[in-house]
Amino acid sequence: MAVDTPTTPTLRELTVRGILLGGVITLVFTAANVYLGLKVGLTFATTIPAAVISMAILRNFANHSIVENNIVQTVASAAGTLSAIIFVLPGLVMVGWWTGFPYWITLAVCAVGGILGVMYSIPLRRALVTGSDLPYPEGVAAAEVLKVGDSTGGAEDNRTGIRVIAFGSVVSAAFALLANLKVLANSVAAYFRVGAGGSMFGASLSFALIGVGHLVGMTVGIAMLVGLVISFGIMLPIRTNGAFGTDEPIGDVIDSVFAHDVRFIGAGAIAVGAVWTLLKILRPIVTGITEALTSARDRRQGKLVDVTQRDIPFPIVVGTVVVMLLPIAVLLWNFSRGTALQGSAAGIIIASLVFVFLIGLVIAAVCGYMAGLIGSSNSPISGVGILTVLIAALVIKVVFGHTDDNQATALVAFTLFVTAVTFGVATISNDNLQDLKTGQLVGATPWKQQVALVIGVLFGSAIIPPVLDLMQRAFGFLGAPGATENALAAPQAALISSLTKGVFGGNLDWSLIGLGAAIGVGVIIVDEILNHTTRFALPPLAVGMGMYLPMSLTLIIPLGALLGFFYNKWADRTGGNVERKKRLGVLLATGLIVGESLYGVVFAGIVAGTGNDDPLAIFTANTGTPAEVIGIVAFAAVIALVYKWTQKISAREPVKS
Repeated sequence: MAVDTPTTPTLRELTVRGILLGGVITLVFTAANVYLGLKVGLTFATTIPAAVISMAILRNFANHSIVENNIVQTVASAAGTLSAIIFVLPGLVMVGWWTGFPYWITLAVCAVGGILGVMYSIPLRRALVTGSDLPYPEGVAAAEVLKVGDSTGGAEDNRTGIRVIAFGSVVSAAFALLANLKVLANSVAAYFRVGAGGSMFGASLSFALIGVGHLVGMTVGIAMLVGLVISFGIMLPIRTNGAFGTDEPIGDVIDSVFAHDVRFIGAGAIAVGAVWTLLKILRPIVTGITEALTSARDRRQGKLVDVTQRDIPFPIVVGTVVVMLLPIAVLLWNFSRGTALQGSAAGIIIASLVFVFLIGLVIAAVCGYMAGLIGSSNSPISGVGILTVLIAALVIKVVFGHTDDNQATALVAFTLFVTAVTFGVATISNDNLQDLKTGQLVGATPWKQQVALVIGVLFGSAIIPPVLDLMQRAFGFLGAPGATENALAAPQAALISSLTKGVFGGNLDWSLIGLGAAIGVGVIIVDEILNHTTRFALPPLAVGMGMYLPMSLTLIIPLGALLGFFYNKWADRTGGNVERKKRLGVLLATGLIVGESLYGVVFAGIVAGTGNDDPLAIFTANTGTPAEVIGIVAFAAVIALVYKWTQKISAREPVKS
């Protein structure tokens, strides 16, 4: 019998110290993400900060390795990402169904949804990670961080790589700090009339978004720009036509129309793009499952299988998915017990189980694909939440049938509860494939990383409920019964709650989503024509994301893509070690993401500790146009500086030792 030995050197990987370190990082990152998400509706990606912190700590221990560092960031990123479930769960408080967050129930919702997300992402690894050319910007960036921090790398190139990442990190963190000190503005916005309607211009002066754009490339950047033009150049002026009164500020009208009209058009485009994307990747998914089954059979027969191709065996994956349906059924039964649904809930519980099982798989594939396109941080996960709650509400409404007022209220809460479970699948699958991409690039063992992902989910599930409950008791949520003037906005949860009420109340404007779907179909047709007649493409899902996301995000990512394009053209034109030059460009983009991400963690902790939105604001008089002009000039100047510096460094040939 052949001995099943790895074809790559054995390194310490899934270790107790790595898991514990990942757990400690998780506690800090998850708490910060929950607070920021409830306060302003934004969370930060934890993958790269976790990789940097892990690298700094583990390098002081004997026998540390790059793959052990990868396990630490995998645990921490899974837990930190799961905190996005706060985009749904506070809705149960907002509609008056819960008065707090019962610990074990909230933990169970997070855990079962998160574990399902891990299981669903396993068969997608071969289809979307190893078998695709998706850029996975944050996964690539995290891998570069781990590589340059690995002491076994080439000495000179390693030192240069560290210098480039450190330079980019310091620059992006320093710019963010200056913005929080109010020395300059880190965003610009202007509103203007277009005939009888209006539109806006907005840009977030974020070096992290420049880095993301550099990594995703021109195809995705252009597609997002097309989506931006559709939303802000066409839809917004049309939807605001005649909407301006004499007293209401133009900015308030435009912001409101974008949030309540245009974003739903974008959500419709994302829905169609998601379905089309899923249809196109079905064959690779099936191939990936077949290869996973073949790999598992080869290992059982004693054949040699490389460690980088060993997933958790597919029968265990399927078994875990089926087993997870049992606690979900118990949770749904317990949720309906003692309510107006008691005695009539069997049908909607069964329908909800089927929904979580089937839609969860679709969501995992779509979210994984979106993360591959533009990264986990910038994926429109709230858009997926909107589509999920709409479908769930429709299914539950049809299955339950006629309702009285008490039952309708209970069904709204029940739908939010089902959506929370499904959203756990979305948040984790949106992050897992980034982590698996990092693992692929550093030579990790997939099954060990997948176990670490489950452990990360459990860590996150344990810490999210008490932090949520603390926020509810200390501040409350805007619009919820008993909310104070300091209540947290929880904007996504508020929107999803109102949508659920709209479905059961019959007053939801479906024409907006239908219009977006029609636009999505048109984009698909254009993309297919381009694919068959030219070398260009227009990814429909990226266009949908460009329509849905605020301009402040959408505009800067294409700018970063353009900068990356020109940098790579410079590398090709000047010759020499072209691949080294391009890699240092990737490391610069990585540093820009790392610095802002780490600073975001620190700033989130300061905000949470002080309870002040602007704890570092010193130059409070520097506002408005002067601050924006300073910000724009400084942003442009620093971009030119960092790219010129990187070109100069990369043009030097490394000294051979």
